[in-house]
Amino acid sequence: MTQVVLGENEGIESALRRFKRQVSKAGILADVKCHRHFETPIEKRKRKTIAARRKNRRFR
Repeated sequence: MTQVVLGENEGIESALRRFKRQVSKAGILADVKCHRHFETPIEKRKRKTIAARRKNRRFR
């Protein structure tokens, strides 16, 4: 679970920025999108092309 502790003189904007950065590094949003019930055709095509690139990169 991602957690951000506010500093003494820290503004909410900087804390929110740090929180967003931690969420993206942890891959939480990508995981949520992966577990959604419906995947649009564009998302499916994009996921497959990225997977194909990864697969081809391993064999070089």
